[in-house]
Amino acid sequence: MLTSEKPEVTQLLLAWSQGDEGALAALAPLVQQELHQLARRYLSHERVGHTLQPSDLVNETYLRLIDNHQVQWQNRAHFFGIAAQVMRRILVDHARRRNGLKHGGGAVQVSLTAAEQTETERATDVLALDEALSRLATFDPRKSQIVELRFFGGLSESETAEVTNVSLRTIQREWGLARAWLYQQLSPGET
Repeated sequence: MLTSEKPEVTQLLLAWSQGDEGALAALAPLVQQELHQLARRYLSHERVGHTLQPSDLVNETYLRLIDNHQVQWQNRAHFFGIAAQVMRRILVDHARRRNGLKHGGGAVQVSLTAAEQTETERATDVLALDEALSRLATFDPRKSQIVELRFFGGLSESETAEVTNVSLRTIQREWGLARAWLYQQLSPGET
């Protein structure tokens, strides 16, 4: 995910934070490709026939990011960390709507094909992961943030260290511990 435009992206983010609307126009094409890569990565784990396309996810993320005037952008890694949180929220909201009352709520679906069964399981997986991350955040917010940045944001370990202002070794250790905890939480038969 590293690009040669890091300093320029950071400068444009800082200018945008200070109210320079021209910086936003210059920033968009620089981050669009990376946002698309993130979106494709997320959606590759979703069910076949997912109604959100990468462009839809990028557009919704971008709209939410530019509407958020409260963020004081620090750098490129901070931007993509926030983008990861926004994408996660969009996917979770989409899965909740899909599983909502309009679609039978919590009722057991009897599928006619294996594809329909897989579709329901994958939507449930997104919700289960979100719930597990929320539980993790209640007792270890930093580990939850690391998972979000690494898994959803696609940030490298060094970029995650930069965003969280924590040493690389700490990120590596806590990333491993968080993955192990999530694996235990999301394994079938675990409580």
